[in-house]
Amino acid sequence: MRLLLATLLLLTSTFSQAQLPGTNNPFAAEQPDFLPVEEAYQLEVEPSDEGLRFYWQIADGYYLYQHAFKFQGEDDEGALALQGQLPQGIDRTDEFFGDVTVYYNQADVTVEAERQGDDTVQLTVTSQGCADAGLCYPPRKQYFSWAPDAGTVTETTPPARKASVVTTQMSAPQSDGASSAQGLGSLSYMMLLAFLGGAILNLMPCVFPILSLKVLSFAQSTDEDRHLHSWLYTAGVVISFVAIAAVLIGLQQAGSAVGWGFQLQSPGFVIALAYLFLVMGLSLSGLVSLGGNLMNTGSSLADRGGLSGSFFTGVLAVVVASPCTAPFMGTALGFAVTQPPVVGLSVFAALGVGMAAPLLLFSYSGGARALMPRPGPWMETLKEFLAFPLYGAAIWLVWVAGRQTGVNTMAAVLCGALLLTLGLWLWQQGGKRRWMAAAAVISAIALASIDNLDPARGGEASLGEGRVAWSEPTLEELRAAGKPVFVDVTADWCITCLANERAVLFTDDITAAFADHGVTYMVADWTNYDAEIAEFIASHGRTGIPLYVMYPPLGAGEPFLLPQILTDQLVIDALNAASGK
Repeated sequence: MRLLLATLLLLTSTFSQAQLPGTNNPFAAEQPDFLPVEEAYQLEVEPSDEGLRFYWQIADGYYLYQHAFKFQGEDDEGALALQGQLPQGIDRTDEFFGDVTVYYNQADVTVEAERQGDDTVQLTVTSQGCADAGLCYPPRKQYFSWAPDAGTVTETTPPARKASVVTTQMSAPQSDGASSAQGLGSLSYMMLLAFLGGAILNLMPCVFPILSLKVLSFAQSTDEDRHLHSWLYTAGVVISFVAIAAVLIGLQQAGSAVGWGFQLQSPGFVIALAYLFLVMGLSLSGLVSLGGNLMNTGSSLADRGGLSGSFFTGVLAVVVASPCTAPFMGTALGFAVTQPPVVGLSVFAALGVGMAAPLLLFSYSGGARALMPRPGPWMETLKEFLAFPLYGAAIWLVWVAGRQTGVNTMAAVLCGALLLTLGLWLWQQGGKRRWMAAAAVISAIALASIDNLDPARGGEASLGEGRVAWSEPTLEELRAAGKPVFVDVTADWCITCLANERAVLFTDDITAAFADHGVTYMVADWTNYDAEIAEFIASHGRTGIPLYVMYPPLGAGEPFLLPQILTDQLVIDALNAASGK
């Protein structure tokens, strides 16, 4: 199964590697000695007449991003409203964020706090900085306890649970309009990355058959129909991306640690998607014939039908693309979730436009359509052939459900798929058989709804030789013992993760390289929801996976991220940089 998925994903490996904004990979043969983050950026927090003063002393050759500052607070009465004005910074062109404002030497920020009582206030301060020599640190969170009555602020450890907080409303100087232009420049760049990532999503094995069917339908369509259907498909894609983004941002602001593809962590959703792909495949194979209304609103959304069918085909394409994080997407989505909702939703909308762009191109470009052969019997043959990738996707989803909940659930889902197929066949027979068909479909749904048949997970049992399960304490212990650590945040529903594992990470040569360099391979399995792993992902400015973080030994350097699409050389260079060999 992993080999099949990896082969399908290798089509994307030829694209340029994209990195997280502000996380350059220090793979050079000879690296400068970078300061630990706590020495490069020393923060002092003290009460002031207005509220709180945050003062950073920044080492020479290092700088902080203005847009990365975030201040959060909560007392016993609830969330604390914080407001402030960011000081004037220095304009520079950043490799990933475009035109930005940064601070050298020092950053002095005063925040007004509208306290609701005299209770102790818990503060969370987020910042991110880089060195001129090339290293950029992941976003850094620091925690403080403010006792207003005593007039003291002390640094504390991270809270045991994620608090519901209100983020500061910070504004930057706008005297000459420069900051507005910088913000627009950063947003434009991120929207471009999102557009490119969305376009690449069309190559994913679950999406490609759906897109192919819509392109196939253009062969016998008029220009008017072609344009109308392509724009309805685009609307379905963009609206779905914005809707998922709105839910994601809403959950995060409510205190839930969720990321891109979070719906795939629900076994019920995975099973429903597997049933959907099965029915779609049966329809394309001609084994079942679904009515027009049902086709346009449910199972056979990929078939060419009415106007609503084109819209819901776009919706379906987004649903099946959600397990994937294409090149460029991680950078854009990591930026989106750190911005105000309007900015974040704009980035997700650009992602949708990028995903819909190839279909629009075929709709309006006569040259692109000229590459297609003339209509004929081949169209029916191709339609039937495209059923098999959908069957393959259904098998993969059943496997994911089994990995999430156990082999008993997988067996129940397979029995449900059999009953579902029987029910569809009986329904076409008409008459009294339709009562039997309804009973079969209800039984299939019931089997899919059974929970905790076998709650054992396969994650830890399938780590493989030389790999250990991730935990924050274990990671710190290994680094403190002088060992470099490579953290692989993965999930069975993440197709890109599986491709990287099969093509690079789990090969004999790379496994031997990890052993030779003394690097511990640590796996964070996010197949099922895990709040600690979600927090770990967010701490590195990401919303989804794959996420690869290389940690040198404690005191020997700062952690850095690898691209989402790996090659052997990238991993070898990272091992050299972390181990000092």
